[in-house]
Amino acid sequence: MDAAIDGEEILFQKHAKYFVRFLNILPARLASHDSTRVTIAFFAVSGLDVLDSLHLLSDPFKKDIINWIYNLQVVPKPGGRPCGGIQGSSTLNILNPPDCCGLDAYRWGHLAITYTGIAVLVALGDDLSRLDRKAIIDGVAAVQREDGSFSATIDGSEHDMRFVYCAAAICAMLNDWGKVNKRKMAEYIQKSIRYDFGISQHYEMESHGGTTFCAIAALELSGQLDILTPKVKEKIVRWLIFRQQDGFQGRPNKPVDTCYSFWIGATLKILNAFELTNYKDNRDYVLSTQDKAVGGFSKWPGSHTDPFHTYFGICGLSFLQEPGLLEVVPSLNISQRAFQRLKQLHSVWEVEADIRRKCDVRVNIE
Repeated sequence: MDAAIDGEEILFQKHAKYFVRFLNILPARLASHDSTRVTIAFFAVSGLDVLDSLHLLSDPFKKDIINWIYNLQVVPKPGGRPCGGIQGSSTLNILNPPDCCGLDAYRWGHLAITYTGIAVLVALGDDLSRLDRKAIIDGVAAVQREDGSFSATIDGSEHDMRFVYCAAAICAMLNDWGKVNKRKMAEYIQKSIRYDFGISQHYEMESHGGTTFCAIAALELSGQLDILTPKVKEKIVRWLIFRQQDGFQGRPNKPVDTCYSFWIGATLKILNAFELTNYKDNRDYVLSTQDKAVGGFSKWPGSHTDPFHTYFGICGLSFLQEPGLLEVVPSLNISQRAFQRLKQLHSVWEVEADIRRKCDVRVNIE
């Protein structure tokens, strides 16, 4: 397959400016998403990264974003509930909580926000030194359920495959699984494989492209992809391949949608089967949703653009080796450049941990 596919031109500069706008202001029609503002920032920052356009953000602005993320970090008090992580926005802060409850009763980390927040920090070149990594990993372990799934938060949340992925991504990015039970997580994923070999959001639910990605990526990130037999993998690949019409759909008998160029494409990438797709049809569909006036991509041609579909559309084009786009690491949904930076941090942390172990041994001997 050639690196470039003939067809409509990608409006790189307009898409980059589109993302920059979302880092400066949240449009009125998206005001209800203020509590997940970190995730919107993830789409914008990571989108600029894949577009190789982070230079459009000044160094002071990058520092402002980094400091904003750290200000949303939740570190539990000693002896308090394990609610470490990152919250979605300052909107969630409760001033003067009742004395009977304390701050931790109202403020805690959220798995999806923690994952996207860490990804933003890495994309912007931060060294993660201000993260309380232990509190975050303890917070991940604290929301794992008996069946191996995960809740988004320590209180009042659903538990399903979306948060299984977020938990696995956080642990992989911080290179620490703590007390997370990876085996139970894998068993939960196995039990969610449906009769047609798509994977559902939770037991006995419908197969879905997004949650199939979450499951397969979580297995990859936890080193457990081999829990699936070659025959099962082949059938999952078959289900995924049949999701392509021109673009990709998320479920049978549903319309195609730009974001599934990532969800389905990334899953096939992990399973080494992406080459079985029709590259040209995929590209043509994604570009049919491109807004030529102001930039951005929508889920369907002629509908409103948004940062979610814009980011995932660009990632889908990256999988097609579109010139001008950086490579995307399918399992973590970050650029290859950000991934390499993360691996460097892991090496530093491993050296530091080794030094601490040697010091502890020396102290014990003395």
